[in-house]
Amino acid sequence: MTITPIDGKQRDLGDGFVVRRMLPHLKARHVGPFVFFDQMGPVSFGEDKGMDVRPHPHIGLATATWLFQGAIRHRDSLGTAVDIHPGDVNWMTAGRGIAHSERTPPDERHSGQDLHGIQVWVALPKTHERIDPEFHHHPASTLPVVEREGTRLVVIAGEAFGVSSPVRVFAPMFFVEARLEAGARVTMPEQHAEWGAYVVEGAARFGDLPLGALDMAVAHEGEAPVLEATQPSLIMLFGGAPLDGERHLWWNFVASSKELIEAAKVEWAEGRFPLVPGDESERIPLPSY
Repeated sequence: MTITPIDGKQRDLGDGFVVRRMLPHLKARHVGPFVFFDQMGPVSFGEDKGMDVRPHPHIGLATATWLFQGAIRHRDSLGTAVDIHPGDVNWMTAGRGIAHSERTPPDERHSGQDLHGIQVWVALPKTHERIDPEFHHHPASTLPVVEREGTRLVVIAGEAFGVSSPVRVFAPMFFVEARLEAGARVTMPEQHAEWGAYVVEGAARFGDLPLGALDMAVAHEGEAPVLEATQPSLIMLFGGAPLDGERHLWWNFVASSKELIEAAKVEWAEGRFPLVPGDESERIPLPSY
């Protein structure tokens, strides 16, 4: 088994909204199908302030938002308009192309809110990267929970620890929120070939590697690693089967070929992606780089 530590990069997106980007990384471009991993916040917005991610496009991936605090209103070009709260899953499959926005809902914006969560991108297999876009909201009550001594595991997506999430995925994977008491141990799902752990709060050992808060480690080959909390911890677990080939990432686009990326760039620049109903007046322009 090979274990690799991952050091993230902190980025300020404006108005004090900070993300910590863990993937992609030079040491791990992807872990299973996961090609992007951000921690959002924690951030405290004042009254009449909030997050405003204007409409922007995606292709070739599925995105998931998992909140610990706060609320986000998702709108997309399918006509979806839904608020996500801690414990719920917003799972958007971009396929051949979708546009969406993410903003603080009006009530939370007026009163101010704390926002903290994880956002991931999962590359679709080549057989599905051009499927029609989809969006599914899964309330917290629909997600399977595995409770063991000192451990509570919420299976957000995929299959792990003997249960399966209702989220529709297209390749073997797992995405899990783990809350562990000090001394609790979890063996990573043995049916998968690549594993990752990100410590949101607390401290742990991943195999023989110590991890503190905001640390990540990834592993592949050999036996599934054991995760042990050395203090009460909140840890995200993720991974799956190796990707069916490398992926190109450019801005918000993920694809198995550069030609698909170039085509998407032209479509967005020329305004040929569908508008986001209820959020038609703004859009993020195609980057110039």
